[in-house]
Amino acid sequence: MAIVNFYAASRAATGVERAVIVGATLGDVIDSAIAQFPELGRIIQRCSYLVNEVATVETTLIVSAEDTIDVLPQFAGGA
Repeated sequence: MAIVNFYAASRAATGVERAVIVGATLGDVIDSAIAQFPELGRIIQRCSYLVNEVATVETTLIVSAEDTIDVLPQFAGGA
């Protein structure tokens, strides 16, 4: 479980700024977020993540209830 902040297109896809999402790893949290907010699935492949303000692509990273995940969609044509 973690606190997930959604920005820009991810916020538009979910309709919320923040949610508590269940999952033991970053990948689990992403999968749970998509299950809860199906529109997020359209853009999630183009998103990057910060876990506790540190960029990561490691979906096996273990997360806890104290962790904050920021979902950052592609901005201004960036990768």
